[in-house]
Amino acid sequence: MFVGVYERSVDDNGRLALPAPFRGELGDRCYATLDPQGCVTVRTSATFESEAAEMIDAVKDGRASSAQRRNLATSTIAVSVDKQGRITLEDKARRHAGLDNGTQVMIVGNLTTLELWRPSRYRTIEAEDELASGPRVWDDHDGGER
Repeated sequence: MFVGVYERSVDDNGRLALPAPFRGELGDRCYATLDPQGCVTVRTSATFESEAAEMIDAVKDGRASSAQRRNLATSTIAVSVDKQGRITLEDKARRHAGLDNGTQVMIVGNLTTLELWRPSRYRTIEAEDELASGPRVWDDHDGGER
């Protein structure tokens, strides 16, 4: 499971050091997909292969189109995790997510995936998520002091 939010930076070679808690689960290979939300989503090999098999079946059953299958395949790259726990993001992935060399990256656990966000985009998506669910209003006046 991928949980928590971590801040890292992309080095001059396009490499990103992953948080230690995530390295073991990812192993030495994972998949990075250009997410339509404007981030890069990272999946374990097992998760991506399972989702790809589901997509293949969905196309066969008519629940998805060939274009959807092709989009998944062409927007995803296999990524190696080096001995220092870093991945190298291709230029296309960095441009998609607005992650220039030397910039900060928010690494966000999303249970079965990791999301790599430009901090300003992550703040925007967080605010949108809060607006969608509405802010909680607390009534902390339970008879105690005000």
